[in-house]
Amino acid sequence: MSQKIIRVGIIGGGLMGREVASAFARWMALADLPVRPVLHAVADLSEKVREWFRPLPGMALLTADYHALLADPAIDVVYVAVPHHLHQQIYLDVLRAGKDLLAEKPFGIDLPAAQAICHAAAEHRRFVRCSSEFPYFPGAQAVFQGAQSGTFGRLLEVHSGFHHSSDLDPTKPANWKRLSATCGQIGVMGDLGMHTLHLPLRLGWKPHKVYAQLQKGVPQRPGPDGQPVACDTWDNATLNTWIHADGQDVPLRLEMKRLAPGAANSWYFEVLGSDGGMRYNTAEPKTLYTFRRHGSQQSWERRDLGFAMPFPAITGGIFEPGFPDIMQQMWAAYLMEREGLLGSHLGCVRPDEALASHQLFAAALRSHADQTVETL
Repeated sequence: MSQKIIRVGIIGGGLMGREVASAFARWMALADLPVRPVLHAVADLSEKVREWFRPLPGMALLTADYHALLADPAIDVVYVAVPHHLHQQIYLDVLRAGKDLLAEKPFGIDLPAAQAICHAAAEHRRFVRCSSEFPYFPGAQAVFQGAQSGTFGRLLEVHSGFHHSSDLDPTKPANWKRLSATCGQIGVMGDLGMHTLHLPLRLGWKPHKVYAQLQKGVPQRPGPDGQPVACDTWDNATLNTWIHADGQDVPLRLEMKRLAPGAANSWYFEVLGSDGGMRYNTAEPKTLYTFRRHGSQQSWERRDLGFAMPFPAITGGIFEPGFPDIMQQMWAAYLMEREGLLGSHLGCVRPDEALASHQLFAAALRSHADQTVETL
């Protein structure tokens, strides 16, 4: 079938920029999509980083100046993956240049930055979404659809979290995510929080009260010269929130942890009701757990999902999905929604949802500082 070509520019060619390039390079793995992204340009301050992209087909521009990328009329969409303190200026420049945007979380370093970005997106009438890959795992989709179905009975509690152990090693060098000046006062909430809130917010479960427990881990790490550098961001955050659902107040617990012993990189989502429920954890990427109640009888069912991705792929159904697959699925969702073809598929994080996450994180900072329950 013929495919509409969407030319993409990347600002920030580090880890996530390379993942995006990889997703585009294997786009043929997706079956019968009417859109195809082509990586057209990359802007990054590092020549070494830029050179990594040079052999890729279709590459027309490698530059240290992202303004040169934005001036290229061939580019339709810009993906930006830079430290949080740079979000606001670059995102606004992208929108003023008349480009559509897929922005990395947290959509600005703080609430005022998120508000400015949302205002600019509306003012310039651009298609803007925020990155969140993990809900595109088949198991996450199943829990989301189960929650939508209304078959769980009265909703009792919801758990959503992202655990990894990247900061357990105290000798790991300091980087921008360990400094409030570049990562933001919200710390780990900005790093991992949008992933935990994507599905609850899309289900209409917006927290209206929060009690936050925030924790700092290693106070100093080696700097570029080996000398200790103060690390002042929050490393772990547990937000005990309340949501409205079916006329009831329901607890929603959100966990974002860089200090989670034993967790390499585990995202999870669990919805429990009086008659049923589901849970999924990327630590078991093919496995879905379903709770069922029949009168006095209760059971948990374990099911092997295989490769049942939201957008069909050529990969055999017996195989397990991985991060490259869900990155590609997220981009498929972005591009299909941009074309008005998303249908019933789960869309990427909207600007209003990114803003809602910042409102919650700002309230969480107040809650922890005052040891109070904050109302949003």
